[in-house]
This record gives sequence, C-alpha cells and structure tokens, in this order.
Amino acid sequence: MEHHSINNMTTTQRITDDLAAMLAVFPLEVARAVQDRNNFDNLLEVILDLGRNPSARFTTGEVELLQEAVTHDDLKYVTDRIGDFDADNRAGMERTLHRISSIRNRRGKVVGLTCRVGRAVYGTIEIIEDLVESGESILILGKPGVGKTTMLREAARILAQKHRVVIVDTSNEIGGDGDVPHPAVGAARRMQVPKPSLQHEVMIEAVENHNPEVIVIDEIGRELEALAARTIAERGVQLIGTAHGNGLENLLLNPTLSDLVGGVESVTLSDDEARRRGTQKTVLERRSPPTFTVMVEIIDRQRVVVHRDVASSVDAILRGYPMLPEERYRDENGKVHIIKTTRPNMPTVSQSLRRGSGMETSPFQRNSGQAAAQNKQHTQRYSTINESRSEQDEVSEAPELAGKHIYPVGVPRSRLIQAIRELGVPAIVVKSLKEADVLVTQRRYYRERLQPIVDAETRGIPIFVVKSNSIGQIEQFLADSFPGQVSIRREEGSSDAVEQAMQAIEELGEGQRYVDLQPAPAPIRRQQHEAARQAHLVSESFGKDPNRFVRIFRD
Repeated sequence: MEHHSINNMTTTQRITDDLAAMLAVFPLEVARAVQDRNNFDNLLEVILDLGRNPSARFTTGEVELLQEAVTHDDLKYVTDRIGDFDADNRAGMERTLHRISSIRNRRGKVVGLTCRVGRAVYGTIEIIEDLVESGESILILGKPGVGKTTMLREAARILAQKHRVVIVDTSNEIGGDGDVPHPAVGAARRMQVPKPSLQHEVMIEAVENHNPEVIVIDEIGRELEALAARTIAERGVQLIGTAHGNGLENLLLNPTLSDLVGGVESVTLSDDEARRRGTQKTVLERRSPPTFTVMVEIIDRQRVVVHRDVASSVDAILRGYPMLPEERYRDENGKVHIIKTTRPNMPTVSQSLRRGSGMETSPFQRNSGQAAAQNKQHTQRYSTINESRSEQDEVSEAPELAGKHIYPVGVPRSRLIQAIRELGVPAIVVKSLKEADVLVTQRRYYRERLQPIVDAETRGIPIFVVKSNSIGQIEQFLADSFPGQVSIRREEGSSDAVEQAMQAIEELGEGQRYVDLQPAPAPIRRQQHEAARQAHLVSESFGKDPNRFVRIFRD
C-alpha cells in the first residue's frame, strides 16, 4: 500500500456570482420573489415556463416563486435583455457566467426559459488540486448542476498560473458570454465554438494552432468529441474535461463515451489461456488505454470519488475484482480528508495476468449489500490533505475483508464463480491451495485421494465434498458455508436443466458450433438463456411447447 503526501494550504472559498445582473433581466415581481427567499448561495436556476407559476431550484429542492402564471410578455421581457440564442438555444450575459436556455414550440417561439446561475468559486478545486497539477488527463463526471463546470473553471485558472492553457468553450459557460473572458479563468485563453457540432474541430484547432500544454473542455458528449479528446491526449497535451454520468461503470455502458476510459470489446481466448484464467473462452477486455488516466466522480459539492488509475479500475470491473477508489470530502472547517478502501493480498489485474496465478472473484462487492457494508467498515482513513508525510506513514493497513477463499478440485471454476455471483456471497475462488480457507471437491476425487486433497488435510484446511458438480450442489455448498446468508429456491427440474446449459457452454469452449438442450418449460429456458448470456454466448429458443428447446451458439 502506498501513501502519497499532498501538501496544500487550506483556503477559504470565495464566491463570485454577479447575481444582481441575473435579477436585472427578470420581471420585477420574479426578481423580488427570488430576493425574498434570501438563499442566494444555494440558488441553482430560475424556471420560467409559459402558463405555469415561476419557480426556483435550490440545492435543497424546488419552490414556487409566485402564484401567477408566466406570460408571453414575461418571457419577452427576459429575452430582450440578454444576448442572442445560439444554435444550441443558449444565451449568456456579457462578462457574467450566467446561462439562459430556451424551450421553443414547433414554430420556433420561446415558451420556456431556464436561467442558470453561474458562479466562480475560488478554492473549490482544492479537493483535487494535487491531481490537477500532476499533469495527468482528468475526466470529471457528475450529474447536471452538481458543480462540474465550476470545478473545471477553477482548474483552468490554477493551471494557467504556470502553464499554457486553452479553454474550448462551446456554450460560453466556462469563460462567460462576450468576447472578453470572465476574470475567473485567470490567464487561460478561451476559444469559442460557433456551433456545438463543431466542438471537436475547435478542439483539434486549439492544439494545432496555439501550442497549449493544457486543453480544458466542458461536456464531452459526442463520438467525434471523444475521438478528438483521444487525439489530443496522444499528442502529450494534458486534457481536463467533463461529461454527464453517474459513475465509471455507467460510462462503460455508454457506447458513445466508453472510449474515454478505454472501451470494451469481446475477446476469444485460447483453450490454455481460458484454463489459466479459470474463465470462459469469450471474455470482455479493455479495448485500449484510457484517454483520461484519472477520473473524478462528483457526489456533491463537498465530496468526490477519485479513480487514480482508470485503466486498473476498468480492468477490475471487467475481471470481477473490487475497485479501490479514493473518497475525498471537505469537512465543516474546510479541511480535506481522503478515505481509501483497501484489501490486502488482493492482486491487481496486471499482476494476475503477468504471473498467471492469483484469485478469481465474483463482483459481490458491487452486488451484495452485505459486502458493501463490509467494505465500508474496513475503509482506511489515511489523513487530511494538510497533514505531513510522516503522519501519513504511521497509518496501518485495514484488516482483510470477511469471506472465504475457496480452492476447487474437480469442480468447474466457472460454475463456482457463477454460483457465487448469483448468491451474492463474500467468497473468492483462488488458484492455489496456500491461499485457501476451504477446499471443495467431488466425492470420486476425494476417494481417489488426489494430492491437493492430501495436502489440504495435512495443513488442516477444511474439505467439503459434493456429490456432483451440478449448479444445485455447488449452491448448496455455498449455502452451508454461509449459514443464514443464502436462501436457495429453485424450480423443480431447474437444477438439471441449468446443468445442461453449463455443460453445453463447456462443449462450445472445446470447439463445437452450437449445442441443443433438452426441451424445458419457459421459466427454465429463461435460466438457460441467462447462463448463456453470462458466458457471453448467443442463445435462441426453437420449436413449440411442450417441445420448445434452447440452442446455444458459439458466435
């Protein structure tokens, strides 16, 4: 476990929001209603929709401002006092960070306005300042309105003190409306984008024409922008960008943006490699190095989750290992703390691939509420950012998570891993006896007294004997190993039918093109389809009930 010292001085956050300029464009009654709320620091946006009462959205929720519906005259009053709307239906107010977005009817007439308050918050970047100054490309992820652009703007200002920074400002949210950028971006240069669809071209133009060391880009949302971001990163330019999303796993499922974190592709392994890994022949792998090497997920204005090594986190997701992100938060005194989840003796994906041994685990850390609670209990609080290196070095490692390390002999590893995943138990399948807490084997192997079984008895490792390697027997073994945590309910005939599917999957791994299963009722066929899906294979149903059956294909 490595400890990294982060030496920043805690600074007091200072907010500049030019709220008076925003209030000046509202009808008088609306402006007074906003002022009467006396909650300016938490104001996010004001909503004006034709025929509805005006409302204001705060960090704490949405409230109605008036009991009078918005009229066409009210909307015209606002639009006459702001800049022109661009192709993306956004307008700004010169030398401010406010943004006015319009909703139009089919004839192009404005029928709604979203008036978002723009703020320059000096000091907000402190929570990730060490990452920003590291030179690594950083992707900031979060829901709309959570503060991504605010953090991006502050990052540009900080970096511009020492580096050549160019902001690609598609909607003028970072540098504000008008030709002169807002003072909040400091010495950073700003390039405006004529149309949102041309954002990727301006990104490339910034690199080719203006010799930047850092490119700052807000709201990467199109495939061409993702490709442009990769091009920039591969040229050695630090890239700091934002995207909408709820987390790394969700981003991987986004076909447009998954390339930002390396992408995903299906890979067919050789028989030897599949056996070495203890997986099916077809697995999901990361397609390429991530464009962004670091990811910051904004939870709220005072809390973020940091993936310091995006490649390792993506590999962990795809291979079933637990991710180990940092959680950072700012307390009421403005002090920044780092919390890191740890699991000693858990090999990284790269280590596992390099040495050809280690552990295979199910993603129970993400799917099981109990396991999540265990992770929370064993988090490691390193220190505050303002503490010294010597104080950090004194921190001890967290204890190992509760769970069983299972070594199978004569029991298919893939089947055992599937059962662990489906039952959500905190168990890990290991590839060497020295790592095992328990050995599981079939009756016939136990009778043959195979060497691993003899070694386990010598070492005092408990041995569990199952009658067969059926999924039902394996699940029963797990239920007995975790009493009170597992409830097994299987339909009559389900165990045998799913067993057929697992055997078919193994046959396909040996080279067969397809395997037909025995006819089965619809609920059992669904289980067979699910088994095929989890093995990354294709399955279809043929025939009519009661003779309808499932065929599983290799391709």
